[in-house]
Amino acid sequence: MAALPAEARELIASGALGHLVTLDPDGSPQVTCIWVGLDGDELVSGHLAAEQRKLQNIRRDPRVTLSFEGTRVRPPGLKEYLVVRGRARLEEGGAAELLQRLARVYLGPEVKFPPMDNPPPGVTMRIKVERFGGVGPWAPH
Repeated sequence: MAALPAEARELIASGALGHLVTLDPDGSPQVTCIWVGLDGDELVSGHLAAEQRKLQNIRRDPRVTLSFEGTRVRPPGLKEYLVVRGRARLEEGGAAELLQRLARVYLGPEVKFPPMDNPPPGVTMRIKVERFGGVGPWAPH
């Protein structure tokens, strides 16, 4: 497992959307935007509907890629971005609590999310980072 440097962790914690790529059964990429947080050295996201296509894909093939767009511009004029490759695993439950924690980052401190009483337990996705790159202080020189 590769440890993300502080600058990459800061970008993820800033509320940058994660662009999650999973693999469909035919090998083609499937992309979706997700909220992403950190739990130790793992990336985490919550999903209330357990039968989403991205989750079906991960159950079959755990290889994933996430990209995050930053706001800083680096020489020679490129906007920062982070690309993380890893392996995902799914855990039953915990999605509603995780989504509430992430909603404070993505939507604001006073938001109730999911906006329902007694949300389903859902699924928590955990991604072990295998490697990372992109444009920014985390990129190899």
